[in-house]
Amino acid sequence: MAEAFDLVVIGSGPGGYVCAIKASHLGLKTAIVEKNSTLGGTCLNIGCIPSKALLHASEMFQEAGHGLASLGVNVDAPKLDLKTMMAHKDAVVKSNVDGVAFLMKKNKITVYQGTGSITKAGEVIVTDDKKQEQSISAKSIVIATGSNVAGIPGVDVNVDEKIIVSSTGALSLPNVPESMTVVGGGVIGLELGSVWQRLGAEVTVVEYLGNILGATDADVSKQFLRILKKKGMKFHLSSKVTAVEKKGSRAKVVFEPVKGGDSVTLESDVVLISTGRSPYTSGLGLEALGIELERGKIKTDEHWQTSVPTIYAVGDVIDGPMLAHKAEDEGTAVAEYLAGQAGHVNYDVIPSVVYTMPEIASVGKTEEELKAAGIEYVTGKFPFSANGRARAMNQSEGFVKFIADKQTDRVLGVHIVGFGAGEMIHEATVLMEFGGSSEDLARTCHAHPTMSEAVREAAMATYSKPIHM
Repeated sequence: MAEAFDLVVIGSGPGGYVCAIKASHLGLKTAIVEKNSTLGGTCLNIGCIPSKALLHASEMFQEAGHGLASLGVNVDAPKLDLKTMMAHKDAVVKSNVDGVAFLMKKNKITVYQGTGSITKAGEVIVTDDKKQEQSISAKSIVIATGSNVAGIPGVDVNVDEKIIVSSTGALSLPNVPESMTVVGGGVIGLELGSVWQRLGAEVTVVEYLGNILGATDADVSKQFLRILKKKGMKFHLSSKVTAVEKKGSRAKVVFEPVKGGDSVTLESDVVLISTGRSPYTSGLGLEALGIELERGKIKTDEHWQTSVPTIYAVGDVIDGPMLAHKAEDEGTAVAEYLAGQAGHVNYDVIPSVVYTMPEIASVGKTEEELKAAGIEYVTGKFPFSANGRARAMNQSEGFVKFIADKQTDRVLGVHIVGFGAGEMIHEATVLMEFGGSSEDLARTCHAHPTMSEAVREAAMATYSKPIHM
């Protein structure tokens, strides 16, 4: 007889494990199904966490080689120990996934190791690596299976994770390549491209769009492109990739101008395919259940409910930004809803961060989005070059930009390029969550000297003239 639960969650990434923990806290008997040998999903195992470990380590390497001398700290040229750097990354991953496993035990959540499929509403079949099946019954099911690496539309690519790699392979290269071609100028490509450039690779980015970072605010994209070029990264924008092939121990990328023209061939030691991610819904049995999909994603209502009333979905498999913290908020909200509470996610106030150096952080609308919507707005900017703390730290690149409603001064978007932007953005996020105005923040005392003063100055510039110090 199948074991019965109030809730079964399929997938143990941020959306899944947060949903399971919250449900358990609210008194629901909960189980979680994970097809991989460790919990935590892409984020903890081969995504957010390992990439940040390598980003930090490579930043320290670069700082030791190029940044300390200007502060009067003279050291011998640093020597890279890539094996130890990778061991640090692996240790960070293990610590995090072990932490999730501990939380499952602590919260009395039953973990099933295997691939989950839904045979009918209220039943999940778990198939382990020996092809043995186990049935679980549940009053409610939450699909939190995340996403997979997406390929290049119309181009057949053999990703071997050695010469032609996805983000997974790029996190575990055994040696620093002399050259790397990155296909895709989005977050993943620029983060991982930055890691290997700092460690010594010559990095070239090929991007289909005429700008980097996709739909990021245009001012941010332009400034960041200038910064990356200054650091030595090369770019081919408005370029359509037509082929990616191995060539002996190397690989070649063939591309041509989007608007037409002669093709160009780039050879490099490693090619990183970073053209986004696609929802992972394979093997769940959605078609047989009649669960509706929309552009490859599971269609849900305002309560994250699918077209089958007892089945819900959160995270990368549904609409919205593919961000771990967005999935976490949805997982929490679904658990609350299933426990009879009022789960809610404010999709207008979900921050995003690019963990390069300097960082890029944004929350809310861009100017381009507001123009397209016909909304009148005002903007205010303040450069870190005018911030005393930033100058003292040799971190004066970038700016803070506020966008506010022209009539009400309510803040609609904030965008930051600069050192520590990923931490500073949360001040704006809290402000926007409570419907605050630029004047509200501008009139809030900030400690001096801090880089966060630039946030206040940008807010001040939005509703009145800035005070330069």
